[in-house]
Parts: sequence; C-alpha cells; structure tokens
Amino acid sequence: MAGRKRHSAEDIVRKLRRADELAAVGKNGEEIAAALEVSAATLYNWRRQYGGMDADAAKELKELREQNSRLKRLLADAELEKDALREIAKGKILSPTAKRAAITMLTDTLQMSERFACKVVGLSRSVYRRLPLAKTPDDPDADLRAELRRYSRKHPRHGFRRAWAWLRYDQGVEVNKKKVHRLWKEEGLQVRRAPRRKRAGQSSVPIVDADAPNVVWALDFQFDSTVDGKTVKIASMVDEHTRMSLLNIVDRSITADRLIEGLEKAFAMWGGPPLALRMDNGPEFISEALRDFCAGSVWVSYIPPGTPWNNGFIESFNNRLRDECLNRNYWPTLLEARVVIEDFKDDHNHRHRHSALGYKTPAEYAAGCTHRHQPVACEID
Repeated sequence: MAGRKRHSAEDIVRKLRRADELAAVGKNGEEIAAALEVSAATLYNWRRQYGGMDADAAKELKELREQNSRLKRLLADAELEKDALREIAKGKILSPTAKRAAITMLTDTLQMSERFACKVVGLSRSVYRRLPLAKTPDDPDADLRAELRRYSRKHPRHGFRRAWAWLRYDQGVEVNKKKVHRLWKEEGLQVRRAPRRKRAGQSSVPIVDADAPNVVWALDFQFDSTVDGKTVKIASMVDEHTRMSLLNIVDRSITADRLIEGLEKAFAMWGGPPLALRMDNGPEFISEALRDFCAGSVWVSYIPPGTPWNNGFIESFNNRLRDECLNRNYWPTLLEARVVIEDFKDDHNHRHRHSALGYKTPAEYAAGCTHRHQPVACEID
C-alpha cells in the first residue's frame, strides 16, 4: 500500500483551482475529489484553509502555522520543565544518586519521558541507566554498608566519625575514614544539624585551663518534663580534661542542699574535689550554702552572665544529652527518666569515643592519663 502523500502549499492551490474548473463544468464534490485523487473531507479542509489564496500566500500561511506549532511545543516543554523543577526538592541536586531518584520520581509522578526527565535534571541517559555498584551482587562494600545502616538505626543522631570510631576501635575493622564518609553519604545517613550563631568577643574573666584531670569540673542544669507536664530538672558535671560525666541528679527540683549532697558523693567517688568548679550564675550556684561548702577547698569560677560559650564543655555535653537522649524519649515517670539518663551518662563514659581524646572513651583516657597540672603564676603588678 502506497504511503500517504504530502501536498505542498503550491500543490494544494493548484488542485483547488482545478476543482473550481471541474465544478464549473458541472462536476459534483465526489467526482471532483476522485479526479484530484483526494477524499472529499480533504478537499473541504483545503477550501476552508486555502480558499481564495494564491500560491505565495498559501505557502506563507503554512509556514506560519508550522512555526506556531513549534512555538507551542517549545512553550509546553518549558512549562513541563518548570513543573518538574517544582516537584524536585529545593536546592541543587549534585550527586548522581540524587539525580537518579529525581528522574525516577518525574517519570513516575508526572508521567514524563525518560529523555526529557534526564534533560531537566542534567544527567545523561547512559549514566541514569547504569546500575550503581551498590545495587549489584558484586558490591565489595555490601557488608560494610549493612553495618553502617545498623549503627545508624541504633544511633540515629551520630555522624560518620563516630561510626568510623566504632568500626575501627570497637569492631576492629581496618577501614579508611574517607571511605566511611563516602558510604555514609551514599546510604543517606547524614545527620542534619541547625547552624549555630557565631559568638563575637571574649570574656574578661580569666579562663582556668584544664590541663590535667581533676583541675576543672564544669557544672550546669537543664530541664525536661514527664508526660503529665511536670518538670524534670537534671544536674550534670564533666571533667573538662577527660570529658568524664561525674554527676547525675534527676529530680523535680534541685536545691542548693541537694546539689551539695551530690557534689560530696562525686568528690568521694572520683578521688577528691577538683581545683575549680566552673558554673554560671544560677540561684543554686551563687547560694551561700554552696559557697560555704566550697570555701577553702574548691575555687568557684563563675562565667559572666549571658555567656554560656564560656562554659563550652558542659554545654556540649548537655547538647549531646538533649539530642541523643531527651529528644528521643518521653518519661511516663520520674524513675524512668533517672534510669535512662543514668544509662546514657554511663554509656558516654565507657562507649563514646572522642576525637579530641584520640578516639578513646573518657574512661579509657582517664585511666591512662599522665598529665599533671602546671600552675600559672600571676603577673599582675
């Protein structure tokens, strides 16, 4: 069967003139269409579109219509691309894994063609179709990926450095930190943290340098609540040199006398009082009872009001306690809060590996620490 014949604008005008001549001699529509070798419907459409035009005008009209059709297609593609970009997550999509996911979403959600979706996202079709090594049976890092996913499920607020430290020192796996970082990102295990505002200026109060264990202990409070809305007050204290958590008081209210009782137990448990206690200007800390307790044995170093960054070690510990424990649990009773928080602080001492301590736990570092405090002479005239 012969293919469909395409008529140019000039051919159409010629056949319409021939149709007029046939109509003048008395031919009907069916006979004219048969003589021109087209259907009656085609002849009708030709008359509606090109009737009364010469060849040049008909050619120009056809070109304009073709150009208009191309512009409509371009506009439709542009609108479709805008819709696709709105469907994709905000921000730049940089990794091939994220681009593959975006293309898959566009083809499934917007019923977009693979070719157009790849063009919108900016990824070649060959790269999109290439199966990532992680999804093949030949992936050499499949076991390591599974370990990282298991660790992330157990510790959802930990980052790749702590995962690497766990693999290296607790599991005995010889693996490069950069490789763990790459696999951590590919598995989508990154932990998002809110940016912190930078603090300008320094305190005029001299900073006591914790150059050895039992030199400076930092003390602070934070608050939570049980499910009935009642307050839970938490007192924490860390050794600024070893990062050991030394105090755990969880109660509805903590008075100065209750704090002194906890400090006495801590002094007895950890080999005596430190040289200095660093704390803010809370009512429990500036009380006469605490000052009398510390007089002659412990120097109290108060940070300036409104400058929590001058007590950074305990603030960092409290942030970790909040992020990894308090925000992940709710407390039906005060007793449950005491038990879980105590377990967290014990885990911090014996399982949390600090990069600043050479990826040792605070307990391991304290057991092998040989640093001795070097007093600094006063140079004030």
